[in-house]
Order: sequence, then structure tokens, then C-alpha cells
Amino acid sequence: MSDYHTPVMLQEVLSYLQIKPGHRYIDCNLGGGGHTEGILQADGKVLGIDLDPDAILEVAKKHGLAITHSSNCLAAKSENLILYQGNFSDLSQITQTSHISRVSGILFDLGVSTHQLESAERGFSFNTEAPLDMRMNPTQGLNAKDLINGLYEKEIADLFWKYGEERFARPIARKIVETRKQKPIITTNQLAQIILSVRPRSRSDRTHPATRVFQALRIAVNDELSSLEKALPQALSLLQPGGRMVIISFHSLEDRIVKNFFLNEQKKNSLKIITQKPVEPSEEEITTNPRSRSGKLRVAEKT
Repeated sequence: MSDYHTPVMLQEVLSYLQIKPGHRYIDCNLGGGGHTEGILQADGKVLGIDLDPDAILEVAKKHGLAITHSSNCLAAKSENLILYQGNFSDLSQITQTSHISRVSGILFDLGVSTHQLESAERGFSFNTEAPLDMRMNPTQGLNAKDLINGLYEKEIADLFWKYGEERFARPIARKIVETRKQKPIITTNQLAQIILSVRPRSRSDRTHPATRVFQALRIAVNDELSSLEKALPQALSLLQPGGRMVIISFHSLEDRIVKNFFLNEQKKNSLKIITQKPVEPSEEEITTNPRSRSGKLRVAEKT
């Protein structure tokens, strides 16, 4: 499973979830199933959700589960593991369909999986030449190419600033509009080269200059922030008292949403914050899995 995706902060996640044998947990971002596998090995039961059908197929294959097609989505089931293709913003509906009412823990791992980044045809990475796509669910309509070629210049700039906090949002948007007048922008490499022409890479850059723009597009295409805001109250209502919500975010926009939600619910005495500061990956983990370096883990317990 590690070839598909390496789970971030696995031991920390399992420790904070405090797995109880026979109790039910929800993994809202199944990915390669690494966190789910850890919960199962601790004798927990898991509902694993992912928007990406590849993730459902991969984990079902590993556990020898038969795939069924229900309501235009993939699903699989055994005594201890239920897999469901869907958006965690529909958490209440998914649990109702899966006949689950209360759970002892819920995990959100909000990162893009290694498989998605390394599958060129998915268009998540600027390191490979690929169609400009970025859809978590390849069957949905809107993709990154549609946004880049269809939005007005101001809309593009606003998108890059709002979802990527990109300081060069305006000149990059201007260059995109100039370029697409000559020919459509349809590949990841085309877009990356446009960005580099506006803000070349310098020695002080810790990440590629295209990182924030690609992040912004991915968030917009998949409506990620709105989905998270919708999912958190649903997750809280599904937790039984003493149950824990464990959330790993990978950029400041997600982390801010999680932090504010925890603080607001603590004021209402419905949650108790367990991690006063976010937990970050160890140096050892960052060395073996560099993509974990921006991860921030926050935990709260239902009162």
C-alpha cells in the first residue's frame, strides 16, 4: 500500500484516536488506506470514504472486497470495513446509507495522495506534462483547464490569491489571459512555464513557484474548503461523547478553518481541544516522506 500512498503521521493519528476494539471509526480521506489499515490492526472497525474511485478500488483489492455500484458511486463492505466513494461534505448521508449512527473517532487527512500526484493523467503536478485536470473525482464536470481558459482575468487573480495566497496573482493572471489569446492552455507544463515567466525560481524559494497556483486551482476545482466547512459540523454530530476528531491539514487555509471550528465549539462546551498547538511530523518522517513536511495535526474530543 505504501507504493500508492504513504500515510502521514500514522503513529500520532492512531495514538490520538485511542482505538477501542470493536468500535467504529471514519476515515474521511481513504487514500491508499494506510490510516485505515492501522485502525483495523488495532481491532477497530472503519468506514473509509474517498472522492477518488481509484482509492476505493485499491483498498478493496487489498482487502479482497467485491465492488458494488450504488447511486453512481463505488462501494464495498466486510464485517469490519466499509468503503464508500463520495465527498465527505455528504458525511451524514453517507453514514445513513451505511447504517452508521455514532462513531468513536473521525479522521480527516486533507492532503493529495502520492498516487494522485504521480498519475500524470490526473494533472495535479507541475513536474510532469499532463492534461490540466485536477479533479479528485474524474467523472465530475469542471476541471482546471476550464477555469484557466474560461474565467476573466480578475476572477483568475482573485482565485490565486484567495485559495493560494499567491503574491504574484495579478501578473500571473494577466500573462495567462495574454497567452490563451494565442492558443488554449491545456497542459500542466504550459501553465507552469507561464508562471515561471512571471516569477522565475530564486535560490530563496523553498518550493516551486507554481506550487501556490496549482494548490489554488485544485482547491477551486474540488471545492475543498467549502466541503471541509460543511463536513466538520456533521462529523461532530456523529461523534459519541469522548470520541475524537483528528485532522491533518497541509496549508494555512485548511488549518485556519479547523482551528476556528475547534475554538468555536470549545466555547460552546461541545468540544475539548486536545492539541493546543498543531502536531507536526518528526524530522525522521520528513526525511523518509518529504511530502509530509507541511502537515499539521489537530485533535479535539467531544464533551
